[in-house]
Amino acid sequence: MKYAQLGRSGLKVSRLCLGTMNFGPETSESDSFAIMDAALEHGINFFDTANVYGWKTGEGITEHILGRWFKQGGGRREKVVLATKVYGEMGKWPNQSRLSALHIREACEASLRRLETDHLDLYQMHHVDRATPWEEIFLALEILMKQGKVIYLGSSNFAGWHIAQASEAARRQGLLGLIAEQSKYNLLTRAVELEVLPACQSYGLGVIPWSPLASGVLALKGRTGGSTDSRRNRDFTKPLRDKHAEALERYGAFCAKLGKEPADVAIAWLLTRPAVSATIIGPRTIEQLTTSLGALELELDEASLAELDSIFPGHKTAPEDYAW
Repeated sequence: MKYAQLGRSGLKVSRLCLGTMNFGPETSESDSFAIMDAALEHGINFFDTANVYGWKTGEGITEHILGRWFKQGGGRREKVVLATKVYGEMGKWPNQSRLSALHIREACEASLRRLETDHLDLYQMHHVDRATPWEEIFLALEILMKQGKVIYLGSSNFAGWHIAQASEAARRQGLLGLIAEQSKYNLLTRAVELEVLPACQSYGLGVIPWSPLASGVLALKGRTGGSTDSRRNRDFTKPLRDKHAEALERYGAFCAKLGKEPADVAIAWLLTRPAVSATIIGPRTIEQLTTSLGALELELDEASLAELDSIFPGHKTAPEDYAW
């Protein structure tokens, strides 16, 4: 396994981050346990979840699964850099979602209980809350950090200017501030290159791309047991496949020329991108986990990177992308 610093922090994380969104809805608890054990065996020390995963309001199904896995002992919790998120709806009452100081406190306590742990290594805002002042948000997070319940802070799905606002607000309060941003980023979805990646580079945030295979679209059909085996994913991604049919055909030919799995190429490409510390993989099976490891052994040269850019054009940094 290869490791990297998470942004400007001293925290070392595996370059593949185990995403757990499938645990519960798609993957049984016993299979989830086996995947997490296998991840540790392969050196993956970075696990990502969220209080809303499991998709039954307020139940925190996926966090419960992780908590029961940690409770088995054997150094499981100590080996894992544990990341979860706050923002989503955890109930129908007015203050059971978003980023008020009240909800942040209650959501953190609930996540700690479900995860069977006394602290969160990385606590991430799952979305920007335009209705809550940054000073309130960071006051609540600072209290949790002083209590030892949260170590590092991160964001997810923020715009570049949200990252700047949050980082400056944290600086005014004398806090380390954000060290990581989770963004949707893959060969088909490159809008973060305009302003999010530059903001992360400027403020020292490590980028953690989610959906690296565009819900399996970039895996094509070369990997057995991959996302393309899911009827749900096939139906959901058909418009995306149709829209990018020509580019995906070129991509398949390019990967065949390399002699590499398309999924590995897509992940390996992300690991070359500026500010990217780790890429989330979300396996439903151990096979999907182990096959993802091949991306770490793949090094794309400049010619290959240029060809990928020609197949899936990206963006220059704003404003040069759209102005002189």
